[in-house]
Amino acid sequence: MAMDELKIAGQRFGKYVLIDRIAVGGMAEIFLARQEGLEGFEKTIVIKRIRPHLSSQKAFVNMFLNEAKLAAQLNHPNIVQIYDLGKINESYFIAMEYIFGRDMRRIIPKADGMGIPFPMVYALKIASSVCEGLYYAHQKTDMYGNALHIVHRDVTPENIFVSFDGTVKILDFGIAKAANQIEQTRAGEIKGKLSYMSPEQCTGKVLDQRSDLFSLGVVLYEWITGFKLFTGESEVAILKSITDGKIYPPSYFKADVPEAVEHILMKALDKERDKRYQTAWDMQYDLDQFLSQYEFTPSNIHLANFLKQLFSDELDEERRRLLARGVPGSSGPGDRDTEDEVEVLDDADIEPIPLRPRGSRPNGDGSGNRGSSRVLTVDLKAQDYEALKSLADRHEMAVGALVGEIVAAYLKFK
Repeated sequence: MAMDELKIAGQRFGKYVLIDRIAVGGMAEIFLARQEGLEGFEKTIVIKRIRPHLSSQKAFVNMFLNEAKLAAQLNHPNIVQIYDLGKINESYFIAMEYIFGRDMRRIIPKADGMGIPFPMVYALKIASSVCEGLYYAHQKTDMYGNALHIVHRDVTPENIFVSFDGTVKILDFGIAKAANQIEQTRAGEIKGKLSYMSPEQCTGKVLDQRSDLFSLGVVLYEWITGFKLFTGESEVAILKSITDGKIYPPSYFKADVPEAVEHILMKALDKERDKRYQTAWDMQYDLDQFLSQYEFTPSNIHLANFLKQLFSDELDEERRRLLARGVPGSSGPGDRDTEDEVEVLDDADIEPIPLRPRGSRPNGDGSGNRGSSRVLTVDLKAQDYEALKSLADRHEMAVGALVGEIVAAYLKFK
């Protein structure tokens, strides 16, 4: 353990105990922490501590406090919950919900690095959950029924988090506006975020909920096509690309994108916001309609197993690290015996292993007829899964279908 980690582990921070520093940025430090209470009560949380030099900027502090107070009123399954807002010494901080998982900025590259195209249906499912969280925030009113007019302003892959139980969460509602304001003053540090801004955000217009939907459209376009929509050698070039550049239909880069999905993306990405989706509910409805009629509709279980397969090389190490620091429940989400535990789902018309060649049917023969069969969802080591997938690809069949045939053959001749 490095010396700076030793200093952090067990350090008292007001009523919290810091466990580990997760990340450091130009604006904030993020810590895993423990909240302690009576009779041995413990709760694992995340502390986002604003860097001391920003605490001297009154305009930033006021904006941060206002936005955080608004975000603390949001209580939705698809939004990370803010528990506390305070100031200790010279640093303002937010205490928020701890989620065991990964953000999409890490998930997509991880899949690419393993040679696994990120499944389109997973991208759509995640986007649908983001829409649900955004709609709740956009429509939020105060106790007197007055609209709060909340706009996230920073819908990017790093602010979309997927837990290892398959739950999708939106991060950073609390400081989106404040962060956007402070980062605009730092030349050369905001290219990544610029790439997901709406045209009206780039031109400094008053924003409403439709700006977040454009940003989500950019994110979803990138997930499905593997192509980054707005790029440039400078901030000015990126801004010009967003406001004036042509947006090619996703099928231009990926020919097998279904027509309905292309329609959803192009509507979300309309540069005229009056022609865009007007609410997140409208966009979610179209996403869910497509998923309900598609050959495979993923559940949270599928998404969870997909993530566990992707990050199997990291999960054991992360759990050991958390246990060593005394994190409550660190043997919880995703902590399963991958050698011999299976999960049985009765009479479920779902694909047992979510990765398969696009267009293949759940049972591998094109009929889609599964009858009343029972489904086994099996956790495999990454190398074992890749070996199975390689064999299935050679025979032009789904991994699930291959496993089914192996099991059937064993039961027949055992």
